[in-house]
Amino acid sequence: MAKAILGKKLGMTQYFKDNGDVVPVTVVEAGPCVVTQIKTTEKDGYDAVQLGFGEVKKHRLNKPELGQFESRNLEPKKYLREFKGIDLELSEGSEVNADIFEAGDIVNVSGVSKGKGFQGNIKRWNHHTGPMTHGSHFHRAPGSIGSVDARRVFKGKKMPGRMGHTRVTEENLEIVKVDLERNVLLISGSVPGSKKTILEIKSAKN
Repeated sequence: MAKAILGKKLGMTQYFKDNGDVVPVTVVEAGPCVVTQIKTTEKDGYDAVQLGFGEVKKHRLNKPELGQFESRNLEPKKYLREFKGIDLELSEGSEVNADIFEAGDIVNVSGVSKGKGFQGNIKRWNHHTGPMTHGSHFHRAPGSIGSVDARRVFKGKKMPGRMGHTRVTEENLEIVKVDLERNVLLISGSVPGSKKTILEIKSAKN
């Protein structure tokens, strides 16, 4: 059954299993989320569930954003995300918490990775350096970048540029533990982003 929820990354720690194995885990505050809209094929052209997460003051939203919540008699939410293929029986206004998941579930986690700023081709693409001895002045430069006749740089060429701050999905991560009192999920391994990054957690496809 496909399940999904929005969460906030709190950081990383380690978890000791019953057999004594230690597992690095990411602590994620999962929900509570509110179903802000149900999209259907008849009305919207596709089926999806829109979830809202995080409190926000009304004056921080513009009129179209605020009207979406007021028309459904819902409290405003800071973050909205849509999920397709959700099997949960939900209605507008219903709440989604961490209890939809269980320990052992396999999930995909999506978020925006950490930004690294402008980087050279060696750090960004793991290119080799030039010779470092015998008076060489070619150490970390890109070198030749292609054809002379074209007189342009081809699209997709691995060049220096902005690194990180892109949408990344880590697949097939195991939920090690579910803390219902704190609405927290312990997910094995690392997930994209820094602390307080908003994450989309969805059941992995079998």
